Amino acid sequence: MNFGKALPGESKILDYILPPDPGLTVKTLTDGKTDMPLKAYVGCAKWGAKEWVGQIYPPKSKEFLTEYVKHFNAIELNTTFYQMPTPGLVQSWKEKAIENPDFLFCPKIPQSITHTRRLKNAERLTEEFYSAISAFGQNLGPILLQLNERFSYKSYNDLKEYIHYLPKHTPVFVELRHHHWFDRSDVRKRVFELLAEYNIGAAISDTALRRNCIHMTLPTSNAFIRFVGNGDVTDFHRRDDWVLRIKQWRDMGLHSLYFFIHQVRTRRLRLLRIT
Repeated sequence: MNFGKALPGESKILDYILPPDPGLTVKTLTDGKTDMPLKAYVGCAKWGAKEWVGQIYPPKSKEFLTEYVKHFNAIELNTTFYQMPTPGLVQSWKEKAIENPDFLFCPKIPQSITHTRRLKNAERLTEEFYSAISAFGQNLGPILLQLNERFSYKSYNDLKEYIHYLPKHTPVFVELRHHHWFDRSDVRKRVFELLAEYNIGAAISDTALRRNCIHMTLPTSNAFIRFVGNGDVTDFHRRDDWVLRIKQWRDMGLHSLYFFIHQVRTRRLRLLRIT
C-alpha cells in the first residue's frame, strides 16, 4: 500500500506517537466488555510474495497460499478490490486454506463499487460481490470498504445510504481517507456515530504521511489496523506501541483484532504477541 508512504530517509523524522483514545472508543469498549478472550488475527495484504521463497516459504515453492496459511491466520484480500471475484475462484482459495480451519479471508469491496460508482447505483454489483464471497463459508472474515481518497464529507449521504443497504450478517469496516472526515470535530463525530449506529467498524491506517488516518476511533468493539511499514527501525517502535495500545483495548473490552502488515520484506515481518 503506497497510501501515505514516506520517501526513503523521511520516515525517521516523523512523529509516530499514537493519539489518545477518543471518548467514543472508551464508551464502546467499556459498554461492550465481556469475559470472552480477545480474538486476534494477524496477516498481510498478499500471499504471492516471491521474496519469501526460500525464507518463509520452502525453496521452489509455487503454492503460495497453501504456505501462507501455515504462518498467518488471516489475510486482507486486496485482490478483490481490483477484480470482482467469482464463487469458483473463492472456493479454490478456501480449499487451499484447508490446513488452517480457523483462517479468515477479509475481502475488500471492489473498486468498481467504491471508486468508479462511488457507492451510487451499486446494488447489483454489491449483491454479486456478497454472493461470491459467501463461498468462503466459515472462513469469511470482515469486509473492508475503502473509500476513494476524493470521497469527502460532501458524499456523507451516499455513504449513509450505502451502509444502510449492506447485508448485516457479515462485519464491515470502513476506511475513511479524505481529510474532510478528520479536519472538523463535528464531521468526525457525525460520521463515527453513523458507523456506530449501523454496527460498522472504522479501519485505522497507520501510514507515515497521513497521521490523521490514525483516528483511534472504535465505533464497534472490534479493531481493524492497516500497518504500512517504512522498511526501517521505525517499524519496530511503531509495532511495540501498537502492542501496548491493543493490550489496553483488550483490558477495556476489545472483542476482536484484525492487524494487517503492508510490508513484504521478510526481515521486517514480526507477529504481534499480546499476552
